[in-house]
Amino acid sequence: MRTVLHARYVIGFDGADHVLHRDASVAYEDERIIHVGPGWDGPADREVDLGNALLAPGFIDLDALADIDHALLDSWAPPETAPGLQWSETYFEVGRRDVFTLEERRVIREYALAQLVLHGITTCMPIASEVHSSWAETFDDAVAIADAARRVGIRAYVGPSFRSGVHAVGEDGQRDVLWDEDQGVSGLADALRFLDYVEGLDDGLLRGALLPCRIETLTPELMRAVAKAALERDVPVRLHAMQGLLELELLRRHRGAWPLELLRDAGLLECRLLVPHAIFGSGGWGGSGDSGHASPTAAELAMLAEAGVAIVHCPLTSLHYGMVLRSFDRYRDAGVGIALGTDSFPPDLIRGMDVGSSLAKVVTGRLDAGSIPDYFRAATLGGASALGRTDLGRLAPGAQADLVAIDLSDVRLGVVDDPLRTVVMSGSARDVRMTVVAGQTVAMDGDVLGVDVEALRSRAQELFERMRLAYSERDILRRGPEELFPPAFRSAAVPAGGELPRC
Repeated sequence: MRTVLHARYVIGFDGADHVLHRDASVAYEDERIIHVGPGWDGPADREVDLGNALLAPGFIDLDALADIDHALLDSWAPPETAPGLQWSETYFEVGRRDVFTLEERRVIREYALAQLVLHGITTCMPIASEVHSSWAETFDDAVAIADAARRVGIRAYVGPSFRSGVHAVGEDGQRDVLWDEDQGVSGLADALRFLDYVEGLDDGLLRGALLPCRIETLTPELMRAVAKAALERDVPVRLHAMQGLLELELLRRHRGAWPLELLRDAGLLECRLLVPHAIFGSGGWGGSGDSGHASPTAAELAMLAEAGVAIVHCPLTSLHYGMVLRSFDRYRDAGVGIALGTDSFPPDLIRGMDVGSSLAKVVTGRLDAGSIPDYFRAATLGGASALGRTDLGRLAPGAQADLVAIDLSDVRLGVVDDPLRTVVMSGSARDVRMTVVAGQTVAMDGDVLGVDVEALRSRAQELFERMRLAYSERDILRRGPEELFPPAFRSAAVPAGGELPRC
């Protein structure tokens, strides 16, 4: 089937970089693009004039939330309640359980992936919190994510998370990692089994990946096994590392090494490695109480670049947790590949580009730092490069027909200068009108085709309330949600008669 979309602006690709076309078209036949630019006058089975809109390549999110958002609960905790959001040592030893059934987790995955396509994300590498599971993800969890991706129609790189240890809080209130190494071994076995499962599906939109958890929750032996499997299977590996000061402290305490040293010694730098965040390194390190930034040194950035590692920069989520990349331009100039991720709700890479660009200005003191074109490249070409795909992240003949249409007609967007700069500075991914994956329209005007979004929203709210309650059983002090998560403002008093005062 041949489809032609017309729009006032189209971001095409000329073989070297993105280029802007005005009053242009994108034509695709089945899953492949056949024309980008002005001058289309050929036949079409379906033709749509999107009017005052920007057609762009679909966004690639390589740390994409496949869960109910937890940042609403744990990104603002004061010191007295923050330890209660982790597992307690008692919960690790005798109480750990799955908060949700497998069927409920299926609902959560579909809800989250539907959010991705509504926000213009066409390719994702999902991530979910392990806090609410009895340990980590299983083979069945990965199958549930794959099933949800197929129902929603998104392109996905999937695998179960796995780990050998878990963050926990001891009786003294201090955080450490507690270990169950057999869980790591069985988790990797599930991940390898899932790679075989995906290959058997022969679905062009689904591919397998190895997705171990945070580096400080893995043993060196498990990391070596992951590297060996990744090289043998030729699949990407995503491993959260260089993520925070606590991670650095734990690795120094337990392994006597920096994150990149452990990655190198395990052989992971020889793999197609993606490292979400990668904000912290050995530069200026003085311990967890250090007021310095502990950014990667020039030598550490050179090591990442030489190994071809891609970092997955999540600017919006990092800001919510009080962290910032120092800086986008420094990593880029060092030759480090940069892709983007969302990591938490909202899965809005347009807001992420705006926040990242603005923070780069603050960090460097330059108005031209972290340019919007560079951030847009990271959200498209950078993600494609990290996946080893030359057919994604661009609108060009022969590429996959993964694209988004962003509405420019809403008066709240303001006036339009350069359309991309206007969208990033004044809009958000809620301005996405249409999302197409492999030539199939999967979301249009706020609806995900074939999915009851309102029913998912209602069910997700119910499950979120249960997730919120479950923190109490893991808290070392067993505090209730009212104490762990007080409202921004106290509830107004209700008069004895049960009626609120009238104005």
